[in-house]
Amino acid sequence: MSFGFEWDFGSIVAALSVAIPMLAFVWEFVVVRRKRLGYRVQMDTLATDTAHAPNADVLARMHEDGRPLTEPSFVLLRVENAGLTEIVEGDYLTPQNDWTGIRVTFRDRRVVGLAVTELSQPELRDFFIAQVDGVTTEAEGFGISEEDGAGVIRLPKVKLNTGAHYKVLAVLERSSGNPGDRFSKPVFRADVAGRSNRWVRWVSRLKLARTESHTFASRPALVGIALLTTAVLVQSSIALFWRQSPPPLDCVGGTLRLHGSTAFAPAVSEAAGKYAELCGGKGAAVPLGPGTFRGSTEGVNALERAGEGAGISGGAGLGDHIAFTDGRAIGDHPRLLARPIAYSLFTLVVNEDAGVQNLSLQQVRDIYAEKITNWSEVGGASVPVNLVNRHRGSGTRTALEERVLSSEGGPRTEVPEATVGDCSALGRDEPGGCEVGDTETLLREVADVPGALGHSEASGAATADDVVQVRIDGIPATLSGVEDGRYPYWQIEFAYTYGEPPADSIAAAFLRYLTDQGGKDVLREFGDRPCSETRFPLLCEPA
Repeated sequence: MSFGFEWDFGSIVAALSVAIPMLAFVWEFVVVRRKRLGYRVQMDTLATDTAHAPNADVLARMHEDGRPLTEPSFVLLRVENAGLTEIVEGDYLTPQNDWTGIRVTFRDRRVVGLAVTELSQPELRDFFIAQVDGVTTEAEGFGISEEDGAGVIRLPKVKLNTGAHYKVLAVLERSSGNPGDRFSKPVFRADVAGRSNRWVRWVSRLKLARTESHTFASRPALVGIALLTTAVLVQSSIALFWRQSPPPLDCVGGTLRLHGSTAFAPAVSEAAGKYAELCGGKGAAVPLGPGTFRGSTEGVNALERAGEGAGISGGAGLGDHIAFTDGRAIGDHPRLLARPIAYSLFTLVVNEDAGVQNLSLQQVRDIYAEKITNWSEVGGASVPVNLVNRHRGSGTRTALEERVLSSEGGPRTEVPEATVGDCSALGRDEPGGCEVGDTETLLREVADVPGALGHSEASGAATADDVVQVRIDGIPATLSGVEDGRYPYWQIEFAYTYGEPPADSIAAAFLRYLTDQGGKDVLREFGDRPCSETRFPLLCEPA
């Protein structure tokens, strides 16, 4: 069994969502916390700030040798081993003969006194006091001093097991600056070194880790958490707001040439664009342009020419050309194979000047039989009827003749021949007719020619300006109207190939996409019903 995987934006975000917390964990708990000396300034407040409670003002009246302290303040420090390994005296990065491991400097203040207030282990007491000639005194490296006018607390090189800590309470007073000015934050000076090897020598250069009371992780860990949060938000946004059609199950590369129906062209073009986008990584391309779709009959002819030019023989098929037709192709085409794709809606469209929005089926037949030549005869304006038709062989025209103009069981009624070669020659004085080559041109001419009546694919007509879609017997062009038998103007859309295209060809892959995969959603968007959703897909008849 083999597994395939293709990278896309969502996959990259998902991978980062996994990698970031893993890297953050390794950094925080394996690298950074291997040897980590941390501190917290748990309190730094003026004694005068406490004078809001009864009798608390005694704290502001502290003395030293009978002298009142100037703006006395309290500081509580916590020093801890926040890493995974013990810290010993040799880990402190100070000279060997310097017994002080940590220096805490207070600008504009003098340290008056201090005491160790909490020890996680009683044995830590011996790092702070010593017995000299039977007298208890401060151990070497522990005490207070001044540097450049700033008070300094010196803390000894205390050996700390993992999780061990101690606290120091100090009393300070202002030594410089203006009364009432805010004091600067204490500055810690300390480094620790850890064991290293030739692969991770840089670990030994880790500095003192600041872990103030409001901080729960190191800065790199916070950055990692922020990146993780961003990745999760991006991935969630993609899932919620960037929903794409599912990719084809079997993308195939190559260049696909399309031909045929101008009415079905908008839906097929949209589906082809999505297929090319989804399968672009496999080199799929479907070039589209103004000359791609020239009508059902011309599309079939173009497909036959392509097959003959490729020298296809025997039972082989052409794998890079497809022609789409409204209904079955006219004439004999022994090398072509037809596949029903969907059934589409068509509609009659009329110029606004005609003054009609609804015609009975019999009125439509009488108009195309030239029995009705003025719109006033059907309750409209006194404007002659001018027919704007598609060329003979157009699937839209054929569907009109077969499903609307011909009575059931009777002979097929055909659209009358054109009376002028240019639609602009039609006028307001007498009825006439012209022919055009594509749906877009037909809609434009119907909008421009007074009293014009034409036929079009429904979704295209819905977006056209200055034309009115005509209801037939009061029924609009809807799929439900087709499926319950009330609306007559519809047709099956067929895809023609030259022989059976190879299964691994782009033509076969696109047909699978169009009928069984994401292409079905595109067809629905354009008001077409995919044949795969009908009761008998190979017949593609409404239920």
